[in-house]
Amino acid sequence: MVSVRCLVVTVLLGLARASELKLEAGVTPIAKVQTLLQGMLAKGRAAKQDEEIKFSAFATWCTNIRRTKAVEVQQGSDLMLRQEAKIQKATASIKGATSRAQELEEDVGRWQKDKKSASTVRAMEKTDYTSTAADYSESIDAIAGAITTLKKQDVDRPQTALLEQALLQVQSQKLVPSHAKRALAAFLQQANSDDSLMPAAPEANAYENQSGGVIEMLEKLQTEFADKKSQLDSEEMNAQHAFEAIMQQLADNIENASHEVSKKKDIAAEQQQLKAETEGDLAATTGERNEDKVNLGDADTLCKTKSQDYEQRQELRAAEITAISKAIEIIGSAAVAGSGDKHLPALLQIRQRAASLVSFRSSQQSPIQDRIAAFLAERAKSTNSKLLALVSQRVAADPFGKVKKMVKDLIVKLMEEGTAETEHKGWCDTEITTNKQTRDVKSTEISKLSAQAEDLGANIASLTDDIKTLTAEVAELDAAMAKQSAERSESKATNTATVEDAKGGQLAVTQAISVLKEFYAKSADATALTQEAVAQPATFDGAYTGMGTSGGGVIDFLEVILSDFARLEAETTNAEGTEQEDYEKFMQESKMDKALKENMTSHKEATKTDKESALHTTSNDLKVTQEQLDKAMAYYEKLKPTCVDSGITYEERVKRREEEIVSLQEALKILAGDDIA
Repeated sequence: MVSVRCLVVTVLLGLARASELKLEAGVTPIAKVQTLLQGMLAKGRAAKQDEEIKFSAFATWCTNIRRTKAVEVQQGSDLMLRQEAKIQKATASIKGATSRAQELEEDVGRWQKDKKSASTVRAMEKTDYTSTAADYSESIDAIAGAITTLKKQDVDRPQTALLEQALLQVQSQKLVPSHAKRALAAFLQQANSDDSLMPAAPEANAYENQSGGVIEMLEKLQTEFADKKSQLDSEEMNAQHAFEAIMQQLADNIENASHEVSKKKDIAAEQQQLKAETEGDLAATTGERNEDKVNLGDADTLCKTKSQDYEQRQELRAAEITAISKAIEIIGSAAVAGSGDKHLPALLQIRQRAASLVSFRSSQQSPIQDRIAAFLAERAKSTNSKLLALVSQRVAADPFGKVKKMVKDLIVKLMEEGTAETEHKGWCDTEITTNKQTRDVKSTEISKLSAQAEDLGANIASLTDDIKTLTAEVAELDAAMAKQSAERSESKATNTATVEDAKGGQLAVTQAISVLKEFYAKSADATALTQEAVAQPATFDGAYTGMGTSGGGVIDFLEVILSDFARLEAETTNAEGTEQEDYEKFMQESKMDKALKENMTSHKEATKTDKESALHTTSNDLKVTQEQLDKAMAYYEKLKPTCVDSGITYEERVKRREEEIVSLQEALKILAGDDIA
């Protein structure tokens, strides 16, 4: 806001200086006008040409900005279409993966129920088999005992009590058929009756015949029960194998389905993350595209408006140049320039005399003006008011009538200025307070967002390192398991070959020992030929029994070798078992460790993705908040020239203005003829 005091001071200085201007001697107004017009013509042509050059550059800028913005808008629209297609594809993938995962989970639930049902049925079958097999075993044992007892009976003196106990045990078995139980009961009854009557030899023979029939019946039952038990065992074994096959198939189905469910869920999660990121990118692209559209429209409007203004300005400049040229031509004609050179010097002398008269009149001031000028000068000095000092000078120079009007106008303008400044002060206080609150809030938000971004960045870096470490550890586990598998295969092949060789060596050595032992057994019976008592070459004295005892005994050596081969087979077999057990334990622990590390890697990757998304959001928020703070700071800089005190406070300005008004009011009283204290 331009201060009213500044305007007043400028006016007073202009009035004071205007009285000091003097026309240069010997220069006519026509010559000055011609010079002025020539300068205006040159300046107008230069300005027109400069404007043409500037507009040419502006037109080039318009062409470029329109083309650039149009391309950016089209690229933004194309990118939006691709991002929308990507979102639709991700949505379809999520739906498909989720649906498939649900189907597999339902299958897993059904298979788990099947496992439970199969286990229940198998347990019932196992219970039934155990009970039935026990019955068959007891029945077979009881029948065998009875047969043995019957066969051992003394025909003439049957052991009735022992026989009765054996047959009753058979009769108590629930698997024994009813007709066999009746036959046994009849046999026991007959045996008891015969025993009470002390049968003779013929009756003993009858007893023997009857017991032979019972034995035959029991043997048939024994064979029948043995066959049924064998069949029962076979059925149980087949049922167990079928159960294990079903359970293995169900376990494989559940494991494969669970693995596929995990993969489908991972795919759904990845696609969900991709969809979220793409939606964020689409929102950003849409905003940028819309902003480019607005910028394109603004640029187009600006270029059209500037083009219209340029055409109008060029027309005006051309008309102005034409008019100035015409005026120069007219003023330079004989009708104007000739007459001016002839008559205007005399007029210059008349003006100089008039100026001298005005100077003389101005020196004749009234005593009241002197008094007001002195009063205002004193007040200006005491209040340090430049305005009162200028007014005191003006009062001393101007006529009396103008002084009174000038003082009244100054009082009104100062009062209006006070009102305007008060209103402006209130507006400034409100704007500065609001702006400070905005700057403080945005600064705090920026500090928080910056700290949050730093924390997220550190977390992402840490997660990246952890994922890299876990991936390397998984690779090391894979390499170690592959190495162990290769070494196990090689060691197994070596151990198998060693065991086969040891078995072959044992067989060969055993055969060799057998051959040698057979030979030496025969050679021990050999006899020496009877030698005649005649001179003959020396040959041998005893029978040849072989070289079995030479060198410590070859058979002993072979038996040591046989034991070495046996020990080699046993130790190699034990070593193979130990190595296989260690290998399986290592592979199981490595697989568990690998699964754990892969699970940790997946979890950390998901966490990293969430942190990166949060960092992206935080960075955008930080950027937006920084822009808001920059705008608030720019607005504060805009407020400072008019709202922030520089050198003198608002209260000091109000006090000085009041003193100036009071001084001017007292000056009016002096002009009115009133004395002041």
